[in-house]
Formats: sequence, structure tokens, C-alpha cells
Amino acid sequence: MRSVDLLRLISLAAIWGASFLFMRVLAPVVGVLWSAEVRVGLAGIALLIMMYVTGRAMNFRDNWKSFLILGTINSALPFALYSYAALSIPAGYSAIVNATSPLWGAVMGAAFLGERLTVRKMAGMAIGVLGVAFLVRLGPVEFTSKLVLAVLACVGATLCYAIVGIYTKKKLTGITPMQMATGSQVGAAFVLLPFLPLAPVQGEITATIAMVGIALALLCSAVAYLIYFRLMADLGPTKALTVTFLIPLFALLWGYLFLNEHITVNTAIGCAGVVLATWLVVFQPAQKPA
Repeated sequence: MRSVDLLRLISLAAIWGASFLFMRVLAPVVGVLWSAEVRVGLAGIALLIMMYVTGRAMNFRDNWKSFLILGTINSALPFALYSYAALSIPAGYSAIVNATSPLWGAVMGAAFLGERLTVRKMAGMAIGVLGVAFLVRLGPVEFTSKLVLAVLACVGATLCYAIVGIYTKKKLTGITPMQMATGSQVGAAFVLLPFLPLAPVQGEITATIAMVGIALALLCSAVAYLIYFRLMADLGPTKALTVTFLIPLFALLWGYLFLNEHITVNTAIGCAGVVLATWLVVFQPAQKPA
């Protein structure tokens, strides 16, 4: 891996790790739905501007239904679920559960795409579930119903990402990755819009809160997508997915530095279990030629 690719990978992990920190700050003030709407709305505008400047067409007339569906399951639902979780659990918890996305992707791939569910993948999924269970039951946060609901919300978000993988492979073969990225943010903004009157802002919008919302949208969505798709082009999808291993580490670090969230031995064990599980699922051994 080139040094520039490694720098992009670490930067992306740091940015996406920070997204859980930003949601932890933003959600208690503006609420769950407004947190998600600010993120997708501003990111969608920024990506649309970029598409226009670079002369790339969105083809909304042909793709608007796909963008709405993609926006719902790829951004609106998961961002709202993570914002809900941010009301109750540390940023590191959400990031660790987020790292199980490839595990659910393997389950969905086996169920709907006929992909083989190997012993290695099944072992990885079992270790991942145990890692999350260990974190929830023995981590530094008190075991309560709120904790369980928050973790289940994070699991729901990862399931959304797994469903997105199936949907894009089956239905979106004619849409470019940048169209998907932009269309998902714009589609999510429209999906969330009718529900915003039901979720009024909870607190005062200070300059800090405004900057956190802007950073969440422009840095953690718009810029992050640009970096991720560049990594996909340069390294391929498998190596680009290694960012999944680093995100929890940065989320734990940012939470510790800026929110005084504790990192305990049990947190480290749970995180290690999930990272190991993800590695087992993502990196399959090469098949020997017959």
C-alpha cells in the first residue's frame, strides 16, 4: 500500500470515528431526526455542488425512486438510529457495534445473493456477537434497558448497511458510486423532511452546536465519501474495508479526549472481539487453483 493510500485510510477512519463524537454532542440538543437531517441535508448540497462543478450528471428523472430508497436505508434510518443511540451510550460503543456491518453483510449475502457462508465467516459472526454482548454486559456503562435499546438501535443501523449492499448489487448496477453517494444524501433529506415537525429542537443552538452540525455533514459525510470512493478506486473494495478496523479505535480516542468517556479493559476486549470478527469475515483466504 502506498503511503498516500495509508494516509487516506487513517484519515477516513479518524473522520468517521469523529462522527460518533459529533452525534453524541449534537443529538441531545437538536434531537434525533434533526441530527440526521442536518447531516444528510448539508452533505447532499455539498455533493450536488461538487457534481455540478465536475460536470457529472445525477439523472434524477430516471433515478429518483432509487435515490429515495437508497437514502432511506443507507442514510436516513441508520443516521437517525445512531443519533438515538448517542443519547444514551458513549461514542466508542456505537463505533464498535458499527464495525459489525460486514458480519451482517455476510448474512445478507448468503440469504439473498447465494454467497457461501463458510466456517470462517460463521466463526467471525459468532465472535462479533460475543464481543458486542461482552461490551454491553461488562463494559463501563451501567447495564440498563436504555443501554440495550441504544445498542439494538446501532445493530439496526448496521443491518440497514447490509441491506444496502444487497440493494445496490441487485438494483443499482447502472448508477455510479458518486451518484449513489450524492443521491443517498439528497434522498435521505427528502425522506426525513416530513417528520421534522414531530421532533422539535431540544436545546439552544449555540455556535459550538452549529459548528458540530456542519462538521458532521461536510466532513463526516461529504468529504468522507470522496476519500472512501478514491480508496475504492485505488485499492479495491476489500482493502478499502480495512477502515472498519480503525474506526472504533479513533471513536474511543476522541470520546476519551473530548468527552471524558472511559476506556476500560472490558471495552478493549469487546472492541478486539469485534475487530477480529470483522477481519475473519472480510479477508477470506485465497482459493487454491484446482
